[in-house]
This record gives sequence, C-alpha cells and structure tokens, in this order.
Amino acid sequence: MASAKNSTTKSVISSTQWWYIIPGFLLIGLFSIIYYNYSSQFSFSKIADGFTSEFFIFLIIGVFAQLVDGTLGMGYGATSTSFLLSFGVPPVISSTAVHVSEMFTTGASAISHHKFGNINRKLAKMLIIPGVIGSIIGAYLLSDVIDGNVIKPFIAIYMIALAIVIIVKAVRKKRPKKPTKQLGLLAIFGGFMDSVGGGGWGPIVTSTLIGRGRDPRYTIGSVNAAEFAISFASGITFLLFEGIHGWQVIAGLILGGVIAAPLGAYFINKIPRKPAMVAVGLMIIFLSLRTLIKWF
Repeated sequence: MASAKNSTTKSVISSTQWWYIIPGFLLIGLFSIIYYNYSSQFSFSKIADGFTSEFFIFLIIGVFAQLVDGTLGMGYGATSTSFLLSFGVPPVISSTAVHVSEMFTTGASAISHHKFGNINRKLAKMLIIPGVIGSIIGAYLLSDVIDGNVIKPFIAIYMIALAIVIIVKAVRKKRPKKPTKQLGLLAIFGGFMDSVGGGGWGPIVTSTLIGRGRDPRYTIGSVNAAEFAISFASGITFLLFEGIHGWQVIAGLILGGVIAAPLGAYFINKIPRKPAMVAVGLMIIFLSLRTLIKWF
C-alpha cells in the first residue's frame, strides 16, 4: 500500500513538472535557433541602437496586451495588432511579431496559470492539436500566398468584428452550462483566424466556451495554456517562410508580455470582467477605425 501511494505521488509530481519543463525547453530551443540564425543582428552596437522611443512604445503595448489577455482570456493579438497597424506596421511584420512574441508570452502565461491552478488539462489537450493545424495553415497563407498590404483593411474590419464579439459576450447574461460540440472545428477556426488576422484565438475560443456556461477561470487558463502551442506553431511557420523583420517590435512585445504574464494570471479573478471586456472592445474598434481611415 505504501509503495503504491509513493508511486502515485511521484507520478503526480512528474505530471505537474511537465507543465513547466515543456514550455521552458521549447523556449530555450527557440531562443537558441533564433540566435544561431540571426546572431549577426545581435551585436552590442545594434542592440544599443535599438533602444529608441519606438522600442519602449512596443514594450508598453506588450505589457498592456498581455494584461488584457491574461485577465480576460482574450485580446493579446487583437490589442497588439490593432496598436501596431495604427502605428503603420505592415500586416505580415505585425502578425509575425505578434506570434513570435506570443511564443514567449504564452509560455510564461501558461506557466503562471498552472502555478495559480487555473488550467483544466483535459480541455487544454483537446484544443491543442486542431488549433495547431489551423494556425499553421493561416500562417503559411499569410506568409507565402496572401498580400499583406491588400488585406490590411480587411484585418482592421475583422478586428472590429472581434471587438463586437467581445462586447456582446460581456453584456450577455450568463447562460447555463451546455456541452461543447465540435470543439476541434472551433479550435481549427480559432487558430486559422489568429494567424491570418494577427489575433482571434481568445475572442473566438474563450468567448464561445464561456458563452456555453463554462467556468471563466478554468476556461481562460486552459485556452491560454493551449495558445502556447498554437502560437509556437504559427510562429515557427512565419519564421520558415517569412523570416524575422522588425526586431524592435518583437523584442518590445516579448519583454512587455513576459513582465505582465504573472500579473495577468494573478488578476484573473480580481478585475471586474464585464466592464474590462467592454473597454477593451471599444478600444480595439477605435484603433481599427483609425487604421481604416489612414488606409483610405
């Protein structure tokens, strides 16, 4: 009896540790690959020259976007993409920067949510594989098939639609829990739109699951944990087909997001959800309309 109990304890500890080991291992591997392929861009002079006012703007965007995503379970891509497009960053660079930075920020977010006990492991596992498939398809199309400048206004319109979804979900009355059908299709669609539009995994997947009556805390934590795999897949696809451009954007978003990730996981039950969702939705609409006005 004692040995069986000890074996179970060891198994639980081992399973728990994997939630830290896998993100950490992948992030270290990613950093090593990026440094190996782009080491010429990491000279002290180039790094020093990169610390401009623009870098700190992107850092602030990263902090704000990750706080939104960590506390609401949605909005990192939509918030950061809306800001970047409004600053004139091209869609491909914007989406690449968002997803490469999300490799790091979602890893930090997944670890933080696991630490605070916010993850339903079964739900997270069910979302990962179909979400990865959708994200790879979307990233490939945006990198190698679709002209980013042509779709820029359509992305802005898509962001407005996402913002409306966020606001509607905020004001709608809580519904009794319903079984979630076709979860795989939901994850594929969320991953695809997240890659093409630079955001959408949270607003599409999180809002749908919460709209079906799932517990917000565990839904947000699980969707954020799955988002690490989705972001990693789309980010690697962008790196393979597009390469890395706009180091200031990527570095600023990564640093800001990593700083804010533990705070977002902590504040998940501290900040009033509905007013925050409405405020974020209105902000995204404003930024997207600004992008449309500039484009026309």
